[in-house]
Amino acid sequence: MKQFIIVIYILLQGSLLFAQKEKKYIHKGNQLYQEKKYVEAEASYRQSVDKSKASVEGNFNLGDALYKQKKFDNAVQKFTDIASSSNDKAVKAKAYHNLGNSLLESKKLEESIEAYKKSLMSNPKDDETRYNLAYAQEKLKQQQQNKDKNKDKNKKDQDKKDKDQQDKNKDQNKDNKDQQNKDKDKQDQDKKDQDKKDQQNGQQPQPDKLSKEDAERMLEALKNEEKNTQDKLKNKKAKGVKGRIVKDW
Repeated sequence: MKQFIIVIYILLQGSLLFAQKEKKYIHKGNQLYQEKKYVEAEASYRQSVDKSKASVEGNFNLGDALYKQKKFDNAVQKFTDIASSSNDKAVKAKAYHNLGNSLLESKKLEESIEAYKKSLMSNPKDDETRYNLAYAQEKLKQQQQNKDKNKDKNKKDQDKKDKDQQDKNKDQNKDNKDQQNKDKDKQDQDKKDQDKKDQQNGQQPQPDKLSKEDAERMLEALKNEEKNTQDKLKNKKAKGVKGRIVKDW
């Protein structure tokens, strides 16, 4: 029985020693925090948490030191752990409030709004949290309006770009058509000039090439004309020449 009592005494003494060291590091960290030596304060708070991982004060103050150094992602993780593990409404309210602040600084507006709402569920009378909630909601509204404006502007810019491209294509097509007309006019003029030159040199301009149908019709007409001529010659030979016979005695 005495041995058992001695063991309990030793364990209690050890726990008290760890608790004293934890408080010592927290106290030192608080002094450094007040002096705005946030890096050193973080180191001291971490030492207190090493002595007692369940220390609410040590973990909470460590989250504050991380926040002051703009280590917002680390602060978010720390305050999330505290808020989700604590059953104390006051602690949860403060943890969610600081979580909302860390998320707000990280431009995560929707998440910060949810954190502030959870803080107010634990402490509805916290005016500071209510103010931060309204501020985050207004920033989110402005962000959405800016997105809509940028969307409209991008659409207008794209529409203008498309119209400019269409106009450019129309102008290019018109230029191409004008060039084709110029080329045709030049070809026609060159042909006229060549015909005129050939006439001056005693040459007839070359007729356009006959189609197959026109050639056949011309050939048929020539054949008919030749046949008519031959028929006339045959008739003339058959009739002979009529004349007066004079008898020579």
